[in-house]
Amino acid sequence: MNDATVCSTENERLSLKESSGWFAAGASFRRALTVLSDGAFRLFALICLEADRQTGCLEASYRDLAKALGKSKRAIGGYVAELENTAVCQITAARNQHGRTVFQVRDEFWPYRRIGHAQPPADAELAQYLDSVRECYLSLGEVQVGFGPSDVSITKELYERRIPLGVIRDAMLLGACRKYQSWLNGKPAQPIRTLRYFEEIITEVRNEPLPAGYSNYLGRTLQRFATAWAAAGGKVGRTQRVPVSTGKEAVTERSEARQ
Repeated sequence: MNDATVCSTENERLSLKESSGWFAAGASFRRALTVLSDGAFRLFALICLEADRQTGCLEASYRDLAKALGKSKRAIGGYVAELENTAVCQITAARNQHGRTVFQVRDEFWPYRRIGHAQPPADAELAQYLDSVRECYLSLGEVQVGFGPSDVSITKELYERRIPLGVIRDAMLLGACRKYQSWLNGKPAQPIRTLRYFEEIITEVRNEPLPAGYSNYLGRTLQRFATAWAAAGGKVGRTQRVPVSTGKEAVTERSEARQ
């Protein structure tokens, strides 16, 4: 190829091969590349390609996403948690494992201007946030004493700080497992009386997110601990002692979560 040919091609106007189905991958797309793991970024790219351009929303089941990416549903669950924990997407979870999850790419990562009522009103979004936090908190078992007015105020603080629901759920599971473990090892059985208990754990999880699959393992571990506590009649020191360590390994080895 000579210099004249090079110059002529540089002056030609670029055009798209396809008139539809493309996505404006600009600075926001590049930013996502720097904050997401390879698997989570692939899921993010798929969501961007399939999402409604006017709203940035996509409804899809884990099964559909797993099939599209050639991954397991468990792997997809880990990627979804990462999208939420890094505040790349707002996630509205399906009611059951067969339902469709709603993904909305957040403004910082969506290159288009949203049209109409793409984003839910702030009060509706806060109400949904409160419901999700309350539901998760009350599902922790006997380690908590109820969700009161102070917990509503704390939840509003978390909302104003834009703490992702996934981070809060992970922190609650981790904190509840540690509390049950403490009880089962004979420590004083003081319940969790406020969401403030999880404040430091939320910071811990934000600074070092749980590995893929670990949240599901924590959920199973919480059920196991709750069953053991009920079998002990809700009294300390009556069950087999559970080894205690520090950090996230206070519940189990991370490697077990991937089995």
